[in-house]
Amino acid sequence: METRVAVISIIVENENVIEELNHLLHGAGRYIIGRMGIPYREKGINIISIAIDAPQDVISALSGKIGRLKGVSTKTAYSNVITKAGE
Repeated sequence: METRVAVISIIVENENVIEELNHLLHGAGRYIIGRMGIPYREKGINIISIAIDAPQDVISALSGKIGRLKGVSTKTAYSNVITKAGE
């Protein structure tokens, strides 16, 4: 199985979905390299960046599930670094 490195950028405008978002991220925890969250209190939003090394379908599924949360926007940037699992 091949894995790919990517960054998922997330903007949360609806604080009511944070628990569900954290549940989704916890489910992908074994693939997540790092996470940075910035509360932008003046604008009432949270900005989150997730670095992930996972199979392409896992990254796409996670990004899609996050993007379907009400009041959440997401974009994913993929690197060209592709490795076989276990390397």
